[in-house]
Amino acid sequence: MPWSRRTRAAVVLLCAAAVFVAALWPVYVRPRLDSPRPADAILVLGGAHDGREELGLRLAREGFAPRVIFSDPYEHSPLVNRICHGGYSFAVECFDPDPRTTRGEGRYLAERARSQGWRRVIVVTFTPHVSRARYILGKCWDGEILVVDARPHIGPPRWIYQYAYQTAGYVRAFAEDC
Repeated sequence: MPWSRRTRAAVVLLCAAAVFVAALWPVYVRPRLDSPRPADAILVLGGAHDGREELGLRLAREGFAPRVIFSDPYEHSPLVNRICHGGYSFAVECFDPDPRTTRGEGRYLAERARSQGWRRVIVVTFTPHVSRARYILGKCWDGEILVVDARPHIGPPRWIYQYAYQTAGYVRAFAEDC
């Protein structure tokens, strides 16, 4: 019994989606992560409050860097506000990136790193953003970037969204300089 046009189109679409997911699996789901090592600063990228803020603070408490810099593109975040005004035994700084994207965070990192003579920075983000963050920040600054992940739980609907969002972000990043 021959397949209808609609069935063939559905099978082709399903196969294309499977190839897309499989090809980008090592980029979004299992990206290359670095082990934290002593650094000049820890940069916590903005995004969902998914444990990245706590991880950045923990790494500083453990002595990996003398300062944590938080991207604060939020209008009103009680968590980030509390962090930015808390008392710590290490320096904590918050900034509003311009633009409010990874590109803006990369520009800020490059400016601070050059003015302070930094050579290595630990960057904290979340799993689907690791590879793209490394790419964009590397376009802005040629120092050593160690990327770590807070490893939040991400359900299937959010993975579908992240595949589309991160892919669109990569396309834009390829076309832009820092």
